[in-house]
Amino acid sequence: MSIQYDVIIIGAGAAGMMSAIEAGKRGRKVLLVDHYKKIGEKIRISGGGRCNFTNINTNPSKFLSQNPKFVRSALSQYTQNDFINLINKYEIKFHEKKLGQLFCDHSAQQIVEMLLKECELANVTVLKEFIIKNVDKVNDQYLVSTETDKYSSESLIVATGGLSVPKIGATSFGYEIAKKFDHNIIETLPALVPLTFSEKILEMCKELTGLSVEAIVSFNKVLFQEGMLFTHRGLSGPSILQISSYWKQGDNIQVNLSPKINVYDLLEEKRKLNPKFDILNIVSEILPKRLAQIICSENKVTGNISELSNKILKQLSENINSWLINPTGSEGYRTAEVTLGGVNTKELSSKTMMSNKHKNLFFIGEVVDVTGHLGGYNFQWAWSSGYVAGQYA
Repeated sequence: MSIQYDVIIIGAGAAGMMSAIEAGKRGRKVLLVDHYKKIGEKIRISGGGRCNFTNINTNPSKFLSQNPKFVRSALSQYTQNDFINLINKYEIKFHEKKLGQLFCDHSAQQIVEMLLKECELANVTVLKEFIIKNVDKVNDQYLVSTETDKYSSESLIVATGGLSVPKIGATSFGYEIAKKFDHNIIETLPALVPLTFSEKILEMCKELTGLSVEAIVSFNKVLFQEGMLFTHRGLSGPSILQISSYWKQGDNIQVNLSPKINVYDLLEEKRKLNPKFDILNIVSEILPKRLAQIICSENKVTGNISELSNKILKQLSENINSWLINPTGSEGYRTAEVTLGGVNTKELSSKTMMSNKHKNLFFIGEVVDVTGHLGGYNFQWAWSSGYVAGQYA
């Protein structure tokens, strides 16, 4: 015997809970299930436990997809201001950190509790540690089976997330469901992830572990000016995480370690002012001393600036203002914040998130080929796509 619902949602993360709330508000009988032992765990651990839940600057340009216009409809149907209103309704205190990023003052757990409360008010049935053995469709009904029970519904929403952070339960299950129902998957890759490097650069990173600088990191015509962090495993920090979503294996990235200063112009000026200026002291005015020492050493420059040719100064300047480096890879899904790629958006309705191939089958959140920039955009995509599916499921 199967237990009948109007809507079954697989995955009780940000997008799944939002879709459950909205479908439930419409009077639909909703079952929300998750295989993990905790509901909303990715929300709880995000943003250092404070959850960067949205960004006041949300707009379609902040998202990557093979179909860039796809995000427009959902983002306009449920905006960052709509989610802020929900946060305010629950009197959750928050602050803007920088660049429009909004964080809870106290704990991300407040957002998990708010969403669970909204699920309760919408009469949503929530089941965790729910291990699915099979998903099928018979006539117009979707069937979800466990070892012991069968559940059926008119609508099925897949909100299983991507492959990032497997330690809290990330799996490829959503992509497997999509393939079963004839959907194509755009190649998945770790995104918003630290990059790794060959031994020479890695040695430098190890020596500078913990040092952070403001840098412009660019790939092709895409650039980000934010903090860059040297770690014992490579390079990280916001600017590196951002560019990782665009970088292609085998290609170089360019790093400007001194975005506000044209180093060559400065060196020429210093040489005119006082030819006896020590080059290391000059570079140490531009960069943290540890980094300055390594760069001078790498470029084999020492002594008074008057003793250095224009060619040597030019090379030194370029290695500060446009340092070309070739990442060997990334740290992978283990530390990636999100997954690039996913269910092909050309096979979904941007207005409803419903499959163009199967009526009443929806894909939302990270499982879809939509990836936001760092800074709360991926959560906003979860709220927006979840809200939309909840209106139509």
